[in-house]
Amino acid sequence: MKLTKEKLKKYYKKENFFNRDLSWLEFNRRVLDEARSPELPLLDRIKFISIYFSNRDEFYMIRVSGIKEQIAANVIEPTIDGLTPIQELRKIEQTVQEMINSLYNYWDNNIIPELNQNNINIVSIENLNQADKSKLDEYFYKEIYPVLTPLAFDPGRPFPYISNLSLSFALLVQKPNGEKHFARVKIPSILPRLMRIESIIGAKKNGNGASFSAKFIWLGDLIKHNLPMLFPGLKVMQAHRFRITRDTDIEIQEDEADDLLEVIEENIRQRRFGSVVRLEVEKAMPDFMIDTLTENLLITKEDIHVIDGNLGLSDVMLLYDLPFPNLKEKQFHPVTPRIFEEEENIFSLIRQHDNLLHHPYDSFLPVTDFIKAASRDPDVLAIKQTLYRVGPNSPVVKYLIEAAERKKQVAVLVELKARFDEENNIFWAKELEKAGVHVVYGLVGLKTHSKMVLVVRKEIDGVKRYVHLGTGNYNPSTAKLYTDIGLFTDDEDICADISEVFNYLTGYSEQHEFRKLFVAPINIRESFLDLIEREIVNVRKGKIGRIIFKMNSLVDPAIISALYEASNNGVQIELIVRGICCLVPQVPGLSENIKVLSIVGRFLEHSRIYYFFNNGSEEIYLSSADIMQRNLDRRVETTFPIENKVLKQEIIDTILKITLQDNTKARLLLPSGKYVFNRPVYTEEITNSQEWFMNYAIKKYEEAVNQDTIAVKKN
Repeated sequence: MKLTKEKLKKYYKKENFFNRDLSWLEFNRRVLDEARSPELPLLDRIKFISIYFSNRDEFYMIRVSGIKEQIAANVIEPTIDGLTPIQELRKIEQTVQEMINSLYNYWDNNIIPELNQNNINIVSIENLNQADKSKLDEYFYKEIYPVLTPLAFDPGRPFPYISNLSLSFALLVQKPNGEKHFARVKIPSILPRLMRIESIIGAKKNGNGASFSAKFIWLGDLIKHNLPMLFPGLKVMQAHRFRITRDTDIEIQEDEADDLLEVIEENIRQRRFGSVVRLEVEKAMPDFMIDTLTENLLITKEDIHVIDGNLGLSDVMLLYDLPFPNLKEKQFHPVTPRIFEEEENIFSLIRQHDNLLHHPYDSFLPVTDFIKAASRDPDVLAIKQTLYRVGPNSPVVKYLIEAAERKKQVAVLVELKARFDEENNIFWAKELEKAGVHVVYGLVGLKTHSKMVLVVRKEIDGVKRYVHLGTGNYNPSTAKLYTDIGLFTDDEDICADISEVFNYLTGYSEQHEFRKLFVAPINIRESFLDLIEREIVNVRKGKIGRIIFKMNSLVDPAIISALYEASNNGVQIELIVRGICCLVPQVPGLSENIKVLSIVGRFLEHSRIYYFFNNGSEEIYLSSADIMQRNLDRRVETTFPIENKVLKQEIIDTILKITLQDNTKARLLLPSGKYVFNRPVYTEEITNSQEWFMNYAIKKYEEAVNQDTIAVKKN
């Protein structure tokens, strides 16, 4: 038996697949669940409210805009789940509206009262005393008024350009002669949406004993109160807020480009003018204003979201920065494993054995130290690295520039097409080029998503290679928030494979086989299909078959169908899928041996782990790739084995085992597409996997320190 796409197409039926976008909405519902969790401290719930709205904005900018483009192009072909674009859009809007109503209700009836109880007040300007009002009016005149630009709309002045996600006032103003006109005032995004009124106003004691309170007013409320100042001699009849979302997923015609950098820069400029896909308006906005906006933004009534509350609540994240530790989860500081503190030379450490880091529980510092050491070590000849999302003020880029200045050969693939990080990556690409780094922008038609560093070093016994491979980006900031795994190794076969992947990226290569790596778009899907097939064959021989996958998204129809085939043959399958899951679990005769869990907690689950029982000779692969067509067909991804027995057991017996035992933050996917909490049974120990890993990292470090102390005393 050979699992091929053709043989697996018997499973390609609409009832066997969840819609990708509706599944993503269920992920954002799990974020919403966290925002409403009574077990979470207040400011952490506010953080999740902000994340929910940020997620929703990006969903409309990318996914909904694409669906609307299909509808405009008269695409009626259903996706594999059976929904046409029109049907899908209707279900999306229905689902989103229900969640939005629920969340605004929770904000008004739960969050605001709890903020008040904790001396954090978001006040209305009408409820302030005259002294406070005067002070705010003075601040408005000096600090805000000069920034504002009222824009008229009449036959002599066209409808103004409105930027993506910007918040504005639509106004009706009246001249002394009775003429009425439409105008628009943008609420500046350079100013905080929530303005602090006073620093300390005699709050009650907080967790650290300090007397503290905070009072805020919405920036929009202050502007609205002072709008007459912008229209002297006119009467402001009405003023209502609105917010637009534009299509930011502009098509990049790379194959027609002479210079990819120029194409991406132009793409960023054009993104500002993408078509409007959503208009959010205040509930009180009258029909004539909505009609004016609809007509001039070239949208329909179906694109309008009427919001009973403040628009764009993603901005409430600034409340999380308040110094109220009693209103947040206990802070966690990543731990640097003791072995990296003890060994002065990181190359010597890697030569002794492979090393694994589990972020954010283990610090990302050893990774930046690895690149730093390579940049300064006189015996290092060359450094090669991929950069996907590096963030601002990147120490990684700093060390790569330093290495080039020290006359080392440095080659870096900077992925310019990393969505929403294009400008940042363009900046770093130019800075690297200035320093003499060989910068490659990626391959035509493919995003380079693999995470790898290769260091070439001259040693006594010849030239030797060292690599770091990871499931996440080389970004120290997100490494504190995302769960990822990184591997340091000097395995000759893996190092040789990584060298050849870099040659594939920087030069020309038609290579189709590697020693130990699976590489997309070349062979990851086919390799996984072979490994799934091996589990099926073992079960047919009377042996045990077991598969565990941990990933962000499961979408690819071929691998989903292979998992169905494995389930039908008795292979036990456990899937840990944070976000989108198009596989339908627990269906008799289809997926009765498949269980799907999703964990949404204080850290973003991001690591990709692929486990195969292999008749007791267990195999573990880590990867930069999720199981999606885009990752397997349109990206450069690397999947690498963990062969060190100690590290393999660490992943199996600790990371996977504890994650599967989570009965606090884990949700179980039902055949209906809904998720329910994986609550503990009566005799089961309560497990929060992320909390467990935090404690485990600290415990390991303390045990290592104690062992060192005992060894010193013995000596």
